[in-house]
Amino acid sequence: MYDVYMNFFEGFPDIFLEDVIIETQSGISLAPSSLDLVGVEPYLYNIDERAEILKEALQPVKDAYDHILIDTPPSMGQFVINGLVAADKTIVTLDSGIFALKGIEALTTIFDDIEEHVGGKIAADMAILTRWGNGSHPVTPIDEIAAFIKRMLYGKAAEGDGASEAERLDAFEHEVKKLFPSVYAVPFDGSVSEAQHHGMPLSAYAPESAAARTYREITEAIRNW
Repeated sequence: MYDVYMNFFEGFPDIFLEDVIIETQSGISLAPSSLDLVGVEPYLYNIDERAEILKEALQPVKDAYDHILIDTPPSMGQFVINGLVAADKTIVTLDSGIFALKGIEALTTIFDDIEEHVGGKIAADMAILTRWGNGSHPVTPIDEIAAFIKRMLYGKAAEGDGASEAERLDAFEHEVKKLFPSVYAVPFDGSVSEAQHHGMPLSAYAPESAAARTYREITEAIRNW
């Protein structure tokens, strides 16, 4: 993808999206990226049409696929803007951290800025809450240290943490449902990290896992768009 973006600048090779697509073991076509992509962003600020580069790059191949998924970095930069402008629908993934809702506020600001400067209405069509569920997250050494400190400071009062965490998650999900027309919660599942380690989609690595079943529901919803 570094080469695809840099193709738009004078002095760089003519490499198009169709030139970099590879077939993966799962049968999914992939336009791969690397850390080199970070070097593209400074160039993007030098051109007026920087928000529409990915949309233009996709034109020659968009009719060859039933669906094209655009995965953007988590930072609020030019690649996110390019992805939003190029996409027909927008899916936002959120973890259960306390800063996730703040991220939605920043994303809403980006939506408004794109509408003002590029044109076209952009809205979040779906939210996916990942690694969801009370008590299902594996206990790490950091978690154990935190629990020990709480016991030292608060004594038995810390024993109610599980209940309060469940209440926080319920409140979080309630707030997200106010902002998105469609919300799915994917339970924490160790198969997800295992699939990533093997370089395989979860649907191929562990199709009957709890997370994979939820993702199938999400897939069916997307097919009906």
